[in-house]
Amino acid sequence: MTASAASAPSPLSPADKAQVLAEALPYIRRFQDRTIVVKYGGNAMTDPLLKESFARDVVLLKLVGMNPVVVHGGGPQIDEVLKRVGKQGTFVQGMRVTDAETMDIVEMVLGGAVNKEIVNLINRAGGKAVGLTGQDGAFIRARKLLMPSRDDPEQLLDLGQVGEIVAIDPSIIAFLDSGDFIPVIAPIGVGEDGETYNINADVVAGKLAEILKAEKLVLLTNTPGVLDRDGQLLTGLTPRQIDELFADGTLYGGMLPKIGSALDAARSGVKSVHIIDGRVAHSLLLEVLTDQGIGTLIKAR
Repeated sequence: MTASAASAPSPLSPADKAQVLAEALPYIRRFQDRTIVVKYGGNAMTDPLLKESFARDVVLLKLVGMNPVVVHGGGPQIDEVLKRVGKQGTFVQGMRVTDAETMDIVEMVLGGAVNKEIVNLINRAGGKAVGLTGQDGAFIRARKLLMPSRDDPEQLLDLGQVGEIVAIDPSIIAFLDSGDFIPVIAPIGVGEDGETYNINADVVAGKLAEILKAEKLVLLTNTPGVLDRDGQLLTGLTPRQIDELFADGTLYGGMLPKIGSALDAARSGVKSVHIIDGRVAHSLLLEVLTDQGIGTLIKAR
């Protein structure tokens, strides 16, 4: 099934619509003035219908009194530009290896085209979005990431201009929230000497949720959530279960930083962390405003 086909919702009867609205009311009350950090990525960023449904979801959450904060990726868009200049994207443990030329492209794509498109989508849907990167006001301070090798943890891998977060200044987010703006953040950090770093968007979303003491961290993906080896959805995962999934190879590649960030956020006080299917239209609303929810819940213990 294509993303467009998956995104076409079935029509609801008037009674069903009324039930959905009634079901949403207690969640609207519960999450009033609470922060919800959303990592926006995958097909939800490329399929036209899914892009529009995501923008409307974010605006609706803001209109009913919540404070959504969007952190976006842009891997496919970066890969497309890299191909145009004859480069091939390389990943290590889910992290993009970023030399100087790739960093220029990352800044151009994430901080420019992708960020502006998301801001425009939210504004067209009736919201007031403002685009940011970690360079704005030195909002996300970073340093070079040296990643331990999975085969030999004492060996540190240099991935180029890939950064790890040193600190996040939440004041700019608080200022935007107070003016009913919706922050849209590109995951680019800045070092002590002004050097820029490419930071995994899942990592930025998780750390931002911790700093903002968010009610929820929601990570949109191209899968229904975390799946076992038989393709069955797993939910209510504890740290011990996640360690077992790492050990047996069930979790690998791009899911590694996603799960790691989700677990760190849950352990650091974010009340609920969810990995959901961004290929489903209005999946964000389904998670936040319905009894059933959607995807995988990560628990702190």
